[in-house]
Amino acid sequence: METLSQWVSTLSGWVWGPPMLILLVGTGVYLTFILKGLQFRALGHAFKLVFDRDLKGHGDISHFAALTTALAATVGIGNIVGVATAITLGGPGAVFWMWVTGLVGMATKYAEALLAVKYREQGENGMRGGPMYYISKGAGLPWLGWLFAVFTACAAFGIGNMTQANSAAAVLKEVFGMADWLTGGILMALTGLVLIGGIRSIGRFTSMLVPFMIVTYLGAALVVIAMNASEVPEAFGLIFWHAFNPIAAGGGFAGAAVAAAIRYGVARGVFSNESGLGSAPIAAAAARTGDPVKQALVSMTQTFIDTLVVCTATALVILTADVWREGVSAGILTSLSFAQTLGETGTIIVAVATALFAFSTLIGWSYYGEKAIEYLFNERAIIVFRMVFVLVVMVGATRELSFVWNFSDLMNGLMAIPNLIGILLLSGVVRQESRRYFAITAAEDRQNIT
Repeated sequence: METLSQWVSTLSGWVWGPPMLILLVGTGVYLTFILKGLQFRALGHAFKLVFDRDLKGHGDISHFAALTTALAATVGIGNIVGVATAITLGGPGAVFWMWVTGLVGMATKYAEALLAVKYREQGENGMRGGPMYYISKGAGLPWLGWLFAVFTACAAFGIGNMTQANSAAAVLKEVFGMADWLTGGILMALTGLVLIGGIRSIGRFTSMLVPFMIVTYLGAALVVIAMNASEVPEAFGLIFWHAFNPIAAGGGFAGAAVAAAIRYGVARGVFSNESGLGSAPIAAAAARTGDPVKQALVSMTQTFIDTLVVCTATALVILTADVWREGVSAGILTSLSFAQTLGETGTIIVAVATALFAFSTLIGWSYYGEKAIEYLFNERAIIVFRMVFVLVVMVGATRELSFVWNFSDLMNGLMAIPNLIGILLLSGVVRQESRRYFAITAAEDRQNIT
């Protein structure tokens, strides 16, 4: 077992190595170029569409519910521990490269959501869509779509289930003394209640939970930032300066080269917002819309919220405190940074946020796994998947998961390869659909003026 674990860990390191990060960011840069910076010039329009009710379109849930379902899966531990890891290993400059990853990743998120809606199908249990469909139907590579579905199904039980339950159980045990089995039992019950109603139930649940947890966490972070307002200019200075200049060791901080800032900033940014990995398009495909571009625009706001808003808030909390210079581990850095200003209340806030973020990720990924299983088998396999998915939550909450973490990272990374191939092959479709939509929008604006 130890040999297998080492092999998986090594393979995961290769998959998440520089070539993958270059491919992910490079795809975003390419799409930004061919779409003429669409994520910047259409961002305001995109946020307006979030609350648009497209009653004429087909689909299972609203734009907003599709967005919150995807946010449920991405706004998670990466926004708390991932940011801390980037700063610990890459220095403050890593935050700048997280921003870059988020900005170009918005174009990737836009493209994959557009394709997911364009090539989706109507099934017995609602809309069916995602990379496996546009890779198979659009790019004409059914075997590659099948591989994506296999990787997604595996990742759903790992990164989307056991690792999340494990993180929630660990933090609740450390801060509140809650037994692992009790956390597992509560998570199982809550997960089962949400999943029993399918995507509509998931959409309703995430529409309530996700805004609450994001606003609450951001509110606490903004309080800390406001109380340390005098340190904010220096924090931004550190971010911009050390994005291009190494930071020397000092106190307990080991120092970091520019290459480390780029590597860990990009890696943690991609891990947090998942742009290019192909998970979020599965939720986008369920949106009720008459035009794939509309949901694509809504979906790209997910990356903006995740990386440019939530991750930035965490980074500023860390960099306006002194703890990051003392060499503490990334796992407790965010908690200690909150606690420096808010005391024990800060520790409790981070613990509750971690548990909620982990649970929301679990719910979001349950839908991704369900759709992957449906693609690989049929609709009748969904009920079996839901029962097994709920049972596996207890395993994650009560067992050591070092092997599962490595295996989950590997499956999550492998999802990106077929997805990026599909996006690049269909980039012409993305550009054509975008031109069509904005030509119609411009004509309607002119008509309204006259």
